[in-house]
Parts: sequence; structure tokens; C-alpha cells
Amino acid sequence: MYNYNKLRGKIKEHCGNLAEYAKELNISTTTLTTRLNGDTFFNQKEIEKSVKILKLNDNEIKEIFFTEN
Repeated sequence: MYNYNKLRGKIKEHCGNLAEYAKELNISTTTLTTRLNGDTFFNQKEIEKSVKILKLNDNEIKEIFFTEN
């Protein structure tokens, strides 16, 4: 399972709240919540959009989306 605490912080920093981030990803808030809770996974398109929206560097991309806890 992935720990999305850092992602939540980046969302707050760049989008203000989950609803706005979900809107920018073009997914529902419910879908975003299932992703953040580890019930489903972010797909490649969502990760690519997240990198741009949240201005993630290479280390953050790896830590947030590709490192299991």
C-alpha cells in the first residue's frame, strides 16, 4: 500500500482542497478518495496530470506514486 500523506500535502499546497484537485484530474471526488485510501490505483494519465498540476520533481514522483510503505 502507498502512503499518500505527502500527496495530500501537495494537493493542499497547489489546489487548496481535494475537490479542486479531482476537478483538475477530471475525476470525481469519490474516485479520488478511493485512490488516496488505496482501494484503487492512480492510472498513468492521472499521474502525468498530477506531475504538472502539483509541480512534482522526479524524487517526489517516485516517493509518492512508486514507493510502497
